[in-house]
Amino acid sequence: MRKGIPNLGALQAFEATARLGSFSRAADELSLTHSAVHRQVSSLEQRLGVALFVRVRRRITLTEQGEQYATRIRQHLEQISKDTFSLMSEAELGSRLHLAVLPTLAAHWLIPRLPDFQRHHSSVSVSLSLRTLPFQFGDHPFDAAIYHSRAFWPGTVGVCLFDEEALLPVCAPFLKPAEQMPAKLTHLHLNSRQSAWRDWYAQAGLEYQPQVEAGPRYEVFTMVLAGAKAGLGVGLVPRFLAQDALDRGELVLTSDVTLPVPESYYFGYPAHSEPSDSLRAFEAWLIETVKTQQRKT
Repeated sequence: MRKGIPNLGALQAFEATARLGSFSRAADELSLTHSAVHRQVSSLEQRLGVALFVRVRRRITLTEQGEQYATRIRQHLEQISKDTFSLMSEAELGSRLHLAVLPTLAAHWLIPRLPDFQRHHSSVSVSLSLRTLPFQFGDHPFDAAIYHSRAFWPGTVGVCLFDEEALLPVCAPFLKPAEQMPAKLTHLHLNSRQSAWRDWYAQAGLEYQPQVEAGPRYEVFTMVLAGAKAGLGVGLVPRFLAQDALDRGELVLTSDVTLPVPESYYFGYPAHSEPSDSLRAFEAWLIETVKTQQRKT
């Protein structure tokens, strides 16, 4: 055991208890007894000299220090898991890629195209995890990320995949107002684009009405798309996400006015480390996939 580094079993017991909020549930997950998990966590607290949990009768809650420690330990355990799976794999290209992706881009653009990558690189397993905010690669177990930004994240290299270009106001066909404007419809909002509708009204030269703010708010574009298709209101979504639904008649434009977007979608990875063969292969496939898409349009 390295001096100062706690036992891995104690760290696993602590992380599971912190995540699940219960010694019993952590014991079930780790196939241990309740007393064994409790003993591991208590031993860890004694070793650190820090209280990680507040215990009130049979309930436990993380202390502020415990919550911070749990977050970092979880990241390190994920990295250990990723490194272990990578080592165990015997595939010729290095076997596994773990990508951080935006949820709607992954569901509507990336995953439908991944079978083509697998046909050309059947030995490479591509795992996806959702991340909607910027992060430091050193703190997370990801080989690369596909993200939305105005430029490459600091300390990363890669390729700009394509521009978002504009957001379109869309709704279900049976909701389309005769005057071709969405003002009378419920407005669907995206939490990460709080000013989008206000900016759209400015772009259209229209007065922004207070009732616009009353519409529901969603975490990801997938929810906005689903809400628009279901007739819950009008949403602003990128053209590349809405185009198929527009072509099938599942959605219609409520106005010809679109909202320009300066950001683009990037594929990036740490600049300080040498990319694996599998990462290079995936990057080359992404570039060719985007070129093919652009030729078709």
